[in-house]
Amino acid sequence: MKTYNILFLCTHNSARSILGEALASMDPSGKFIGYSAGSTPGGKVNPFAAELALHMGYPADKLRSKSWDEFAGPEAPAMDFIITVCDNAAGEVCPVWPGKPVTAHWGFPDPSQVPGDDDAKRRAFREVMVGLKRRIELLAALPLDRLDALSQQAALRNLSDIAS
Repeated sequence: MKTYNILFLCTHNSARSILGEALASMDPSGKFIGYSAGSTPGGKVNPFAAELALHMGYPADKLRSKSWDEFAGPEAPAMDFIITVCDNAAGEVCPVWPGKPVTAHWGFPDPSQVPGDDDAKRRAFREVMVGLKRRIELLAALPLDRLDALSQQAALRNLSDIAS
């Protein structure tokens, strides 16, 4: 079975993209290796995102905020899919990715901006996690190895319309 590399992008690489990385890597299908990065990384992972990632069994040493420049060079793993998860990152000029990966935008509101106490913030992070998990599960259910690049592109973009 082919394994697909997925890079989740968000501006600061501290919350939504981190959750995408962890969810893709921990998906029971075993089809994905998740990565995440940001255009202007914040330097640290949001504690609520880290809490959820660690709870699902994602290794603590992989939880770090990183620049998308790490994935644009020749020594970087080749990406099959690149998914922006925040509207800011979707509107930015991205690096030219080697290998022409399939791209899509799966926008989610920034859970770190939710007002209220820690319980309200945890709920917001869980909502984003559930939405990402649902889309990753649907992606895993597709016969990706039998789809050409245009069909993969259409499928990936169609998943952006899936309600969380």
